[in-house]
Amino acid sequence: MTTMLPAAESPSPRSPARVRLRPTMQSDLAYVLSVERDPANLPYITPWERTQHEAAIRFPDFRHFIIEGGDGLVSVGFLILIGCKSPNQSLELKRMVVQDKGAGYGRAALRVAKRVAFDDLGAHRFWLDVRTHNARARGVYESEGFVAEGTLRECVRGADGFDSLVVMSMLQAEFAARRAQGLESTA
Repeated sequence: MTTMLPAAESPSPRSPARVRLRPTMQSDLAYVLSVERDPANLPYITPWERTQHEAAIRFPDFRHFIIEGGDGLVSVGFLILIGCKSPNQSLELKRMVVQDKGAGYGRAALRVAKRVAFDDLGAHRFWLDVRTHNARARGVYESEGFVAEGTLRECVRGADGFDSLVVMSMLQAEFAARRAQGLESTA
């Protein structure tokens, strides 16, 4: 994908942020790695090596995006989708990392990612996992219509031992119902 995805103006006053997703370029990888390795983000993710990000940019089953936000649409984070070619139409939000927490960029980027997943890539199911102690992200995902499916107990090594992951998802019919209720943008 080489075109920019349109900026999203959030329909909710809880997310006034303006964002757009653009495909990540090789020249963006230093930025991606710096955001990913920021000490504020490390408790919530398992960082990738540069070669993993390079592969995600090239491999057709992945979509690697820079999140651009604010009035100047500057880089504010990145996100990765996996399963874009899945015959099961099950697409994963593998990673979303935002620099400025609390500015609404994550929520706005999630809304654009849902449109990409369901409208552009034809997903039946859009899913993610989130560490159980990441209450802020879990709250955003829940308020954006994701449903908790279960917990993968102590499956990733954290700084203080093992962390558990909550698996959350949204189905295409649920997305369509939210859109019909005016909770999802059509732009």
